[in-house]
Amino acid sequence: MFTGLIREMAKVVSFQNNYLTLKAKYQPKIGDSIAINGACLTVVKIASGTFSVELSPESQKILAMENYKDEVHIEPAMMMGDRFEGHIVQGHVDCLGTIKTIKQNGNSTDFFITLPSEYLKYIIPKGSVTIDGVSLTVNEVLKDSFRLTIIPHTIENTLFKRYKIGTKVNLETDMFARYIYNMFKPKDEKKDKLTWTEVEKIMATY
Repeated sequence: MFTGLIREMAKVVSFQNNYLTLKAKYQPKIGDSIAINGACLTVVKIASGTFSVELSPESQKILAMENYKDEVHIEPAMMMGDRFEGHIVQGHVDCLGTIKTIKQNGNSTDFFITLPSEYLKYIIPKGSVTIDGVSLTVNEVLKDSFRLTIIPHTIENTLFKRYKIGTKVNLETDMFARYIYNMFKPKDEKKDKLTWTEVEKIMATY
């Protein structure tokens, strides 16, 4: 389990034969789980100042591999007793999102991100979402996208400073949103599409 709070930006040393080798201040052990751009991966090799994880062909199909170069976000798995911040992140990427629009908004920047329609139902206004491993709050949900408002500190210390219109990102929806939706969804979603307003009404009766 992770929190979506980035430990540091690790430098990509190489990506060869399915092995991604990184250089970082943080030094894991063989077998440790570590989120790299939001994807939970296992450390399989350690060398002087570097460590490597292995990406299966399936992972490479799912993940935004264009962002696994130069620098990447890393976050070690939580340990029992760690302070909990951010939100519960599993490190299981649901889908790829695409940066649709970037707009300056005073002292912050709005990022509009599109995603496959089947995952939009798990994006909740003021709920949580993970973008390339970064825990963020959803400010607005639109027909085919959602809006994030990012402060300068986050932009300067993450890959957001490199994102452009059209950039693909790893996206993990909120675990609780998925669970709640599936608990209350109708048997035939085509006949009766469940909305989050209806879910709130149902939960208020308990």
